[in-house]
Amino acid sequence: MGQEESHDVEMDLAEVQEMCIIFMKECPSGVLHLHEFKRIFGVLSSSEEESMYFETIFHSFNTNQDNALDLMEYAEALHLVLRGNLEDRLKWSFKIYDKDRNGKLDRHKVEQIIRIIYSIKLQREEIKMTPNEVCDRIFELVDLNHNGRISLEEFIEGSQKDPWVTDQLKLDITPCGWFLNSKTKP
Repeated sequence: MGQEESHDVEMDLAEVQEMCIIFMKECPSGVLHLHEFKRIFGVLSSSEEESMYFETIFHSFNTNQDNALDLMEYAEALHLVLRGNLEDRLKWSFKIYDKDRNGKLDRHKVEQIIRIIYSIKLQREEIKMTPNEVCDRIFELVDLNHNGRISLEEFIEGSQKDPWVTDQLKLDITPCGWFLNSKTKP
C-alpha cells in the first residue's frame, strides 16, 4: 500500500487538511474504527486473510493501541500514504509484511502478501502472472545475497531500483477516491 502514488493526482497539504475536516464530519465520535476503515478503503471481500491484512494495516496506524484511529493518527496515516517519501512508505510496508517482526521476509510471507494483493487487484484488473511467478521474480530481483530472505535494506533497494517490484508489492486500494468523493459531499 502506497509505495508509489496510489492516486491519480498529487495531494497538496490543503487537500490533506480538508480530508481531516471530512474525518471530523464522517466520524463525529472523533475516532475511526476498524469496520469504518475497511469501508473507506474499499475492503469488500470477506476473505479472512484479506481481513487480517487490513487489520494489520489499521493497527500499524493505531499508535496508541486503543483500537480506534483518532484525528492525529488519521492525519499521520494520510500524510504517510498520500505525501510521505518513498523510503518512509517502503519502511512502513515492510513493517506490515513482516508480521513476526524478525526483520526478514521469507518466500512464505511474500507469497502470502502477493496472494492477498492479487485477490484485491483481481477485482479491478486482469493479472497475467500467478502469485508464485511474481514471488519468484521478486526474489530474483530483490534478494541480493540469495539467502531466501529479504531484509529491509534489500526491500528498499530493490523496490527503488525496479518499478515492477514496487507495483507488485503495492496495494492499490485508491484511498483518494473515497476522500475526493467525500470532499464533494454537502
